[in-house]
Amino acid sequence: MKLTTITMVTVDGVMQGLGAPDEDRRGGFERGGWVAPLFDNEAMTSLNQVYQRADAFLFGRRTYEIFAGSWGVMPDPSADPIAEALNTRPKYVASTTLTDPRWANTTVLSGDVAAAIGELKAEQEGELQVHGSGALIRWLLENRLVDEITLFVCPVVVGQGTRLFPDAGPDTALDLVESRTTPRGVMIQVYRPTGRPEAVGL
Repeated sequence: MKLTTITMVTVDGVMQGLGAPDEDRRGGFERGGWVAPLFDNEAMTSLNQVYQRADAFLFGRRTYEIFAGSWGVMPDPSADPIAEALNTRPKYVASTTLTDPRWANTTVLSGDVAAAIGELKAEQEGELQVHGSGALIRWLLENRLVDEITLFVCPVVVGQGTRLFPDAGPDTALDLVESRTTPRGVMIQVYRPTGRPEAVGL
């Protein structure tokens, strides 16, 4: 499987609490709910298409629980392309604390997560998508398990909150595969990691 990460971020790289003011207040974050005023129809259509092409999903525990409590309890998932994808395709959760997942078709990866993901990538076809799950994405990048990165960069500077890329992390060269901008200024950028960057200078 190809492992892809899909992340909505601000121009200053914040991915925390995008959906609602009280979604994630860790660290005293007070500026949640920033994505809705900026996500136009074209961005939403693109995101729907991303979900529809997924063959399976991989989550960190916190994002899994948020999604299970919203998308997982919709009365008619078939009415929404994102809910339909999430409720009908296999879900994997990287967690050492989740023992009883209640969302159907969920498998918990709690042992050697790198080996388990490596097996999924090697033995199955299709696309394994990671949405949200910032800590997991940072770990996947550090372990060179990511094949493609999609960013929905929203035209706002939030000024606080957890950022997608850490202050100190692995350096990664990227090839730009696709780039476009929606009418309200959401930049959709698709990258493929290509290893370590080349040194610049003498």
